[in-house]
This record gives sequence, C-alpha cells and structure tokens, in this order.
Amino acid sequence: MLDYTFHWRPALRALPEMLSGALVTLEIAVLSMILGTIAGVLLALARQSGNRLLSGFATGWIELARNTPALLQVYMAYFGLGSIGIFLDSYLSVLLGIAFNNAGYLAETFRGAMRAIPHTQVRAARSLGMGSAKAFRLIVLPQMFRIAFYPMTNQMVWAILMTSIGVIVGLDTDLTGVTQELNVRTFRTFEYFAIAAVLYYLIAKLVTVSARLMAWRLFRY
Repeated sequence: MLDYTFHWRPALRALPEMLSGALVTLEIAVLSMILGTIAGVLLALARQSGNRLLSGFATGWIELARNTPALLQVYMAYFGLGSIGIFLDSYLSVLLGIAFNNAGYLAETFRGAMRAIPHTQVRAARSLGMGSAKAFRLIVLPQMFRIAFYPMTNQMVWAILMTSIGVIVGLDTDLTGVTQELNVRTFRTFEYFAIAAVLYYLIAKLVTVSARLMAWRLFRY
C-alpha cells in the first residue's frame, strides 16, 4: 500500500527560492554557451589550419570533450586543478567544465557549417579586395551561425540540464542545489524534485521557443 502523504503547500511556498536557483542555472548555461561558442570557433579554425600543433591541440580538446563524461570534466576542474594548486569554487568549476564540453561539440558543428559554405563565396570576397580576416567576419561567420543555429539551441538545452551535476561538487545555489537543500531540511523528496523537474522543463521550452522566434526574425530572408 502507498502510505506516502503528499504535502504540496510547503513545497509551493519554497517556489521563490527555487526560482532564484533556476536563474543561477540559466546564468551558468548562458555563460558556458558564450565561452563555448568563442572557444568552439577558435577550435574549428585551428582544426582546419595547416599548423600541426594547432590542429593537434584542437583535435585533442574535441576528442576529450566528446568522449569523456561531462561529470569527469567538472571533477577535473574542481579536484584536478586543485591538486596542482589552482583552486576553483564549485560555481566556476561547473561553468568551466560545461564550457569545455560545449566547445568540443560546437567546434565540430561549426567546422561542418563552414565546410557547407561554398568556397567560391570566399574567393569572390577576396577578389573584391577583402582580406582573409574580413572575408571570414563578413561572409563566413554569419552563414556559419545561421547553419549551426539549431544545433546550438540543442546544445544550450543540454547545458541547462547539465548544470544539475554541480551538486556533486557542492554547488548549492542552482536549481538542483537549492532543491537538494530543501529536500534535506524537509524530506519531502517527491514534491520538491517534481517542482524542479517542471522548472527545468519550462526553462528548456522557453529556450526552444525563444530560439524559434529568433530564427524567424533573423532568417526570414
């Protein structure tokens, strides 16, 4: 027989506290995407360069990011760097761990997007007197982001969900961390984590819908 009695009222009273944690979750995800996007573009360029050192470095980063668990990457930022005297708090460790992972996946997305752009466009830009850097900035980069926009949206949703692993390294200010603290104080596990699941779902749907609206606004023509 199920003898668990649900108490939703105390859980709902904690909603403002959980919403505050949800904002931290979104903040980490957004910052990790910004860092991951910047690093991903640089890695994609390095991977395509003729420089063996740069290409090898980029390949190593991408292979590690894509073929090892994200939790391990957060552990390395939190515990691994600490073992060599570089101490990061849980917030920064989660941010850098997820950004490292984002960069690896986005680098391959960007590389594929760049290869989809006809090289004749770059040659045409160079024939008009543009330098290689200007041609990349004005011709390649906008088209690359357009092609990669929807995969980037998926990566953003992934980053939001992966912030939950921060509780493993002591992060208690994000949505999962706040929910866990409430659970420890009240032992109302189902109620609090059910609300957290709904909030994660709503955040992910908000990102998806916002991305569709942005795509409609930016890519109508």
